[in-house]
Amino acid sequence: MLTAKQHELIRFIQQKLEETGISPSFEEMKEALDLKSKSGVHRLISALEERGFIRRLPNRARALEVIKLPEDSVTSPSRPAVAANDIVVAQHTAKPSAPEPANDIIDVPLHGRIAAGAPIEAIEGQSSMPVPAALLGPGDHYALEVSGDSMIEAGIFDGDFALVKRAETARDGEIVVALVDNEEATLKYLRKEGPMVRLDPANGAYEPQVYEAGRVQIQGKLAGLLRRYH
Repeated sequence: MLTAKQHELIRFIQQKLEETGISPSFEEMKEALDLKSKSGVHRLISALEERGFIRRLPNRARALEVIKLPEDSVTSPSRPAVAANDIVVAQHTAKPSAPEPANDIIDVPLHGRIAAGAPIEAIEGQSSMPVPAALLGPGDHYALEVSGDSMIEAGIFDGDFALVKRAETARDGEIVVALVDNEEATLKYLRKEGPMVRLDPANGAYEPQVYEAGRVQIQGKLAGLLRRYH
């Protein structure tokens, strides 16, 4: 059973796909559902994805696929269910819905610790941590606890939680999670030098780490940071 908002969103996505062949943008979905922020759309999409109603197509912008539609309509006491071809009309005729609660929190996997100094083993964990959806863009994300001080000049400190977007490639100069020799992971600036890869720290006390390109695997790009104050 879907909530009224989830039901309305999947119908709207299906309508747009049938009309244009392209899934709607986050801004279009926000306006259609009368939401105050795109983070609310992100939460609804994640919920529909977890329930197997839609899926995101990788490496494509605005790429959503409807896998199945709800079998029965969902109604709420204050607002009737909206059929796919009634959505635009409903925006003008239905009474404005009450603001949704501020519940834009997503649980992302927490995969142990990562070095911001000499590489240390990246520990795969089974835990997760809550992250405000507004900090995350599209794509798959995970979190790592930072160990070390080699990135302090980039504002990344020991004990911070790095929010990482999964990626296998990155542009020169981006901060990445790099796996060295399939054993050790580190958080550094990526620099490409012909057949070599240089992993630069952001601390003058540390030397760059230079490897043959085949020894380094990109596992993600830094998307944000969380910090706890004690």
